[in-house]
Amino acid sequence: MGIRENLQQVREKVRLAAARAGRDLQQIKIIAVTKRVEVSRMREVVQQSIVDLGENRVQELIDKINALPADINWHMIGHLQTNKVKYIVGRVNLIHSLDSWSLAEEIHRRAVNLEVTTRVLVQVNTSGEKTKYGISPEELADFLAALRDLPQISVQGLMTIAPYAQNPEEVRPYFRELRLLATAHNLEHLSMGMTNDFEVAVEEGADMLRLGTAIFGSRAN
Repeated sequence: MGIRENLQQVREKVRLAAARAGRDLQQIKIIAVTKRVEVSRMREVVQQSIVDLGENRVQELIDKINALPADINWHMIGHLQTNKVKYIVGRVNLIHSLDSWSLAEEIHRRAVNLEVTTRVLVQVNTSGEKTKYGISPEELADFLAALRDLPQISVQGLMTIAPYAQNPEEVRPYFRELRLLATAHNLEHLSMGMTNDFEVAVEEGADMLRLGTAIFGSRAN
């Protein structure tokens, strides 16, 4: 199937999951993850009324920003190194992967220099996997409190990456924990759910879904 048909299927699955959870479909945003996707295929997804695009790598992000219309909402969703911050502050709509104090300080420094406010999500490692980045749930309260001293960072919510599982029900607890953390800290947005588990994520409160393969099909590593 092509991008249009894939998106139709995705949107229907999101609609049904939202209905099961009694949620407003209009509050759920699909972010098309364009890692290793050609610009021509990205234009095709934009033609299907997808205006939020997510990238994992800074260089690929910058190249694509320059090649696509100015009204795209760009999301930095991958791990962000401090030495790459200078390339994206002021150019992306949202950074999903704030995962350390040193990164927060660098984002804030660049935001101050540019006289902008940078919107971020704090990445939380709800699964406790050592291979994943993110603040531990136990450290989150202190981390959020410290961020209040960086006024040109605006924390919009939380993000997590669940472990891969054949049965998406196995990752529900990790999404539920993120939702409970967001509620406890009065944070609005939840970026969680990828191709393998986005329906469960919707049921658990995700309002930003990061979908690549579900939209574009399999890509080479």
